[in-house]
Order: sequence, then structure tokens, then C-alpha cells
Amino acid sequence: MADAFDKLSLNHSDNDSKAYNKLLKSAERRTIKLKDSGPQVKVVTHELFVPLTKDELAEVSHAFSAENKKKILVSHENSSIDIRGEVLQCLKPGSWLNDEVINLYLELLKERENREPKKFLKCHFFNTFFYKKIFVPIHKDIHWCLAVINKKDRKFQYLDSLRGRDGKVLNALANYFVEEVRDKSRQDIDISSWEREHVEDLPAQKNGFDCGMFMLKYIDFYSRGLSLSFGQEHMRYFRSRTAKEILRLRAD
Repeated sequence: MADAFDKLSLNHSDNDSKAYNKLLKSAERRTIKLKDSGPQVKVVTHELFVPLTKDELAEVSHAFSAENKKKILVSHENSSIDIRGEVLQCLKPGSWLNDEVINLYLELLKERENREPKKFLKCHFFNTFFYKKIFVPIHKDIHWCLAVINKKDRKFQYLDSLRGRDGKVLNALANYFVEEVRDKSRQDIDISSWEREHVEDLPAQKNGFDCGMFMLKYIDFYSRGLSLSFGQEHMRYFRSRTAKEILRLRAD
């Protein structure tokens, strides 16, 4: 069987590569400052790291093949998202995740929560506020980050796999939340005591292309109520698992 994980040849521009190298160097400096910040709680759940079977690997490998490049592999009716082979290939190691794959996977996570409400936290993605957590993917030209409205802990949170900081995003998130509550319930909510947090104790990427995968896994683990117990070494597995879940239109 052909290796399902052969790296794609990268076509990123020199400017993109230089920009990402600057981000990586900045992240390394922040990591050094954080290394003595104390012990981290690790909660590992077996189902999050179940190896793919030979049949599942073969399915992913076939989907990545050149013969499927122009074919629509899956169509998600509720979101009207179609995934062609050339789009799915962003899940091969060494590639940046694209909007279609990220948006579809978020739809699958929402369906998972509806399917098993007792197992997963009640979460949503930026269009209502009757949830414990609202996840807001942030795309900064060449880099994916995550913002979270955390009602449970009364926080506005910013997660960046390169440990960047962006107070403007948190302020915009807070303003959005106030306006959304006012629009939906005709009430004013006092967020003066809510914390604006740049989450620093989190898994960090060590290359220039896994930011989108880290962002999806931040959401996945948080939606399970788990600590972020994974790292760069798991990205290869997460890419193949995500491809399998998209092909089957079901997040596990």
C-alpha cells in the first residue's frame, strides 16, 4: 500500500515562509520563559489516540491519490460543503489546512455533541450564546488561532499554537458577546469581571504548517472537557484521523 502520508511539495511563497519563521522564533523565546511555570496536568483519554485500522488507512490513502484529485469525495448536506480530493490533501503532513476542511470538521464536532450530549460539553461556534463555550476560529493570513467565549469560567480566551498574543481579538470578542446577548435577550450583561486570558499552558507547534490542526484539536479536547494533553508528535496521527472522519462525515 502506498504511504498515505507522503509529504506534499509545498508551494508557499518566500514571504509566507519568512513570516512563519519569525513567528516560530518568537514562540521559541516565549517557550523558554514558560518552561519553569510549574507542572502541567495531563489527562490522556485512550479513545483520542486509537490507531487507525489497515482498512481506514487504506481509505485515507486512496482518498489522497492523484486519481481522486478532482472528484467530490464527500458532500455535507447541512452545510452544503463539498470536499474534493485536492482539498482533502491539505491534511497530508507538511500542508496548511484550508477553510473547507476546517469548516466541515467544526460541523462534524457540532453534530457529535448533538448525537452524544451527555458525553460532550454543550458548545457552539460564534452564532449564539446559550452555551458553556463558544469557539471562534481566527485566520490571520497564514496562521490559525482560536478565540473562546468561556461562559463557564467567565473568560475570553485566546489560544495560539505559537503562543502569540492579541488583545484586539479578545476585546472584539467581548464586544461581540455583549451585543449578541443584547440582541438575543434584550438584556445588558456585565462583563467587567470577566478575565481576558492569553492561554499559555498549551501544546505548541514546532513547524510552520500545523497551526490549523492544533486549533482543531484545542476545540476537540475542550469540547470533551479535557486538558490539552497532546503535542507536536501527535499531529501526523491527527491529520489521518481527521481525514478519515471527514470521509465518513462523522467525528468520533
